[in-house]
Amino acid sequence: MKRNKPELLIPASSLEVLKTAVIFGADAVYIGGEAFGLRAKAKNFSMEEMAEGIAFAHAHNVKVYVTANILAHNYDLDGARKYFEELKNMQPEAPDALIISDPGMFTIAKEVWPEVEIHISTQANNTNYQTYLFWWKLGAKRVVSARELSLLEIKTIREHIPKEMEIESFIHGAMCISYSGRCLLSNYFTGRDANKGACTHPCRWKYAIVEETRPGEYMPVYENERGTYIFNSKDLCMIEYIPEVVDAGIDSLKIEGRMKTALYVATVARTYRKAIDDYFESPEKYRANMDWYKAEISKCTYRQFTTGFYFGKPDENTQIYDSNTYVNEYTYLGIVDEVSEGRARIEQKNKFCVGDAIEIMKPDGNNVPVTVEAIYTEDGISVDSAPHPKQILWIKLSQTPEKYDLLRVKEQ
Repeated sequence: MKRNKPELLIPASSLEVLKTAVIFGADAVYIGGEAFGLRAKAKNFSMEEMAEGIAFAHAHNVKVYVTANILAHNYDLDGARKYFEELKNMQPEAPDALIISDPGMFTIAKEVWPEVEIHISTQANNTNYQTYLFWWKLGAKRVVSARELSLLEIKTIREHIPKEMEIESFIHGAMCISYSGRCLLSNYFTGRDANKGACTHPCRWKYAIVEETRPGEYMPVYENERGTYIFNSKDLCMIEYIPEVVDAGIDSLKIEGRMKTALYVATVARTYRKAIDDYFESPEKYRANMDWYKAEISKCTYRQFTTGFYFGKPDENTQIYDSNTYVNEYTYLGIVDEVSEGRARIEQKNKFCVGDAIEIMKPDGNNVPVTVEAIYTEDGISVDSAPHPKQILWIKLSQTPEKYDLLRVKEQ
């Protein structure tokens, strides 16, 4: 059966990152407001930023989905109603869909905004086709598959649900050790609730291995400078398996990472954009470019890669026991937001100096090595280096970049 080209769905933690996702290849972007999403520690969007981001995305024919996927308590419900009303009436344009996991939040959203498209979050534990049909009958357009499903299980779901109903599945990013993200560890250890967006990621902590004190009795597990990372999963990466993902009947390919930088988002969006487009142009072209995809995807931060549950249940080889450190090959310097008289304006993110060899990362897939020839402050003063984050700079490179090009430097 011939499948349609799936949507590439990219996360955004801020207005800058949303624009990066749009320019570097997203078909849709998912974002969070200042409440009711599961990334409370992300920068997130004010209503004004959200309106600007939606307008920018829509101008580039890209959709925007807003997360409201907390597991709500009674005291959340009145605020949720007001929030959905604000989203419904957002000017000049409202978001394209809401991402929800809680039935109460779903009910309120439908009461306030009956025509809104609702996507059911992976947080709702969507593991079988009857669950999909349940949400479809209530009016959901899309369901995000639980991360614990194989591609075969997803394909079976596709065969049992209406063709108009959409399946969304994660294909890249961090894996949660808990079942579909429902975890109490953070709340237990720190009082910060993962199910309300405040996870402290205790699955990445270093734990001591403690022996029995008496037969059948153990000391509590605790974090210290020894021990191992017993919950620390490798990151999901399906760049080598686009044909299998498409064959499973997935409609939207989702990237995890609403806490990640613009460099991460640009790298992942551009790589998967090219891989998807190449495959639909020609499977032979996709296979021929595999080395490029793998090389590029390794240039964003990651913890080593795994295919998760897609080809069977994970084993000990999908965990990292000796470290929780990301592999980080490149450092993000900034995004070009204006070009004038051969100079590029950026908000600087990390230190660089005159004479440094850096790289222009272009949305079309090209990487252009350049040298920093001069750096000027916003007042036009020439400086030798840029040590202060968020400083507005004008820089002259050996080749002039274009607006929205991203600048990065390889770690030494």
